[in-house]
Amino acid sequence: MCGIVGYIGQIDSKEILLKGLEKLEYRGYDSAGIALSGAEGVTVFKEKGRIADLRSIVDSSVTAPVGIGHTRWATHGEPSRVNAHPHQSASSRLTLVHNGVIENYVQLKKEFLADVELQSETDTEVVVQVIEKMMDQGSTVEEAFRQTLSILKGSYAIGLLDNQDPDTIYVAKNKSPLLVGLGEGFNVIASDAMAMLQVTNQYVELMDKEMVIVTREQAVIKTLTGEVVERAPYTAEIDASDIEKGTYPHYMLKETDEQPLVLRKIIQKYQNEDGKLVIDQDITDAIDQSDRIYIVACGTSYHAGLVGKQFIEQWAKTPVEVHVASEFSYNMPLLSEKPLFIFISQSGETADSRAVLVQIKELGHKALTITNVPGSTLSREADYTLLLHAGPEIAVASTKAYTAQLAVLAITAAVTAEVKGHELDLDLVKELGIAANAMEALCDQKEEMEYIAREYLSTTRNAFFIGRAVDYYVGLEGALKLKEISYIQAEGFAGGELKHGTIALIEQGTPVIALATQEHVNLSIRGNVKEVAARGANPCIISAKGLDQEDDRFVLPEVHEALSPLASVIPLQLIAYYAALHRGCDVDKPRNLAKSVTVE
Repeated sequence: MCGIVGYIGQIDSKEILLKGLEKLEYRGYDSAGIALSGAEGVTVFKEKGRIADLRSIVDSSVTAPVGIGHTRWATHGEPSRVNAHPHQSASSRLTLVHNGVIENYVQLKKEFLADVELQSETDTEVVVQVIEKMMDQGSTVEEAFRQTLSILKGSYAIGLLDNQDPDTIYVAKNKSPLLVGLGEGFNVIASDAMAMLQVTNQYVELMDKEMVIVTREQAVIKTLTGEVVERAPYTAEIDASDIEKGTYPHYMLKETDEQPLVLRKIIQKYQNEDGKLVIDQDITDAIDQSDRIYIVACGTSYHAGLVGKQFIEQWAKTPVEVHVASEFSYNMPLLSEKPLFIFISQSGETADSRAVLVQIKELGHKALTITNVPGSTLSREADYTLLLHAGPEIAVASTKAYTAQLAVLAITAAVTAEVKGHELDLDLVKELGIAANAMEALCDQKEEMEYIAREYLSTTRNAFFIGRAVDYYVGLEGALKLKEISYIQAEGFAGGELKHGTIALIEQGTPVIALATQEHVNLSIRGNVKEVAARGANPCIISAKGLDQEDDRFVLPEVHEALSPLASVIPLQLIAYYAALHRGCDVDKPRNLAKSVTVE
């Protein structure tokens, strides 16, 4: 959600900025812009729509060794050229890009900007205008920047140019992600390291309420009280080739196909030299010492948490609650005496989850983050981290991060169970390997998934996913995949709940996709299928080998029943993909959505 890039060096920044913004397209945006600072001053180009639209208006004759760029996802004001970033101050001396939400921008307008005619509807323009007002009162740019930051409420990642000082980019961060990248004779800023991998893999993390004075030679980090902070850079371990689609038409299809490889990589990463699954003893001790685990997540990660609850409760015998982060932060339940919190987030930057993390840290509770991004905010601020090792996930619709989350949660539960002295009825390394093979076989059956998508979803306006036990949780994820990329109104339900109200929506031909992978509820879910079929539904049963019946539409390869979500989700991902493709939807960048939700 929104993206920032910046460059200060010796060569023309234009193409570096545009390529950087293209790498951030996956985050979701509706407009984009760049500001180029050169011998002729600062020139701003911005446009509604895609980076390609921005490219078409950028004057190729303008060269500048300094610049900032932005992709905007509208929070204040409709998507438009006027509301796009960068924004400039009244005199055009200052130019600013901003991610996040300024909660007190209305009050700031009233207090400082009564005599300023604002050009946009954004909270961002208020920030740059207030900085200039501080300068009008005698402050230097750095002083005015610091003074303004000290009165902002909300979240921000900011890059600021001064037309009269082409040798500096002023940077600040609070709650929204932002990094400074280091190079020889140049430096960069980016809200995501992959945006600037084209020029450097050396990055410095920024903490909340820090500002940075970035020049070609150095990046000086300061607190808002002016104290200099020393921090060593880290190497961003991202393979640039992982970010490319290669021969695939869409990132989502590529990332779906990568899931067996990711699962095998996870097995390898969490094994010791003896082939035994291991995680940090500090983590198993924390789980062992807790009386209840609270899993906090959003969207797909929330659905993974529901499955993870089954693993932890059944194997490690520890009670688990799973909560939607955006609700938890404003409606905290009564906590147990010794809770442990597990935050699940692909990006590690999810604002709703971070709001909960801040609250529970203030209460003195321990937290574990399961994330795909080392060095992310949730990873830095939690006590412990487990990495997904899934590689960059670009498509907005999560695929490989979801199955990676399931695998890491299963490993966590199994290792903890062993520490607690509980014997498992499965060899998890062996069974995960079998699951990886099954996932690979499923990924090879794309033609069949396309047939199913055409047969059931070509013209429908809605669809239902039903299951019982863990199949219900996978059904929730299947419905989310379908609705977010194909725009079909899709809902997941526990099979037995349909008759408590929702079955009223079943009409002649309504698609109902039913999962049947759990032996103890197999007959129950099949009874639910008969209920909807009797009311005109068009049922599609996806069953596990050994539980299959004659009229089932698709039979999954055999995997251990506990790990069935790793296999059963693959057809749902592919069906959603082909449904979106047939409807002419933008598979990787669905409307109104962002990959990394960095505002509450």
